[in-house]
Amino acid sequence: MLPAAARLRNHRDFTAVVRSGARAGRSALTVHLAEGGQSDGARARVGFVVGRSLGNAVARNRVRRQLRHIVRERLARLDERAPGSRLVIRALPPAATATSTELAAAFDAALDRALAVSTRVPARAPGAGGSQ
Repeated sequence: MLPAAARLRNHRDFTAVVRSGARAGRSALTVHLAEGGQSDGARARVGFVVGRSLGNAVARNRVRRQLRHIVRERLARLDERAPGSRLVIRALPPAATATSTELAAAFDAALDRALAVSTRVPARAPGAGGSQ
């Protein structure tokens, strides 16, 4: 299980990360990363979105448990590369049939891509207009 300090719980936090963070997707999941820019020991925080499109409650909880386990093993690496960052992981329907190994590979690839994108593109100010 993830430590309480490493979890996103507030709906506003989820919304802010999804709207302003760098996004990277794979077939089984999408990762949204908002870097905190803090280097004063702030820990990375992670939240999960596992919707009903994955299946029944058993399937959703299984995917959520797998993702929590995968992220727990990689939390230190995320803290090193992006201290104080916030991460939202959205599971897509193919995640319901993916193995833990496939989910881990998809997460690693998506996180690496999101980190590369977030360091390249400056973050937009909240509420700033513009087209995408």
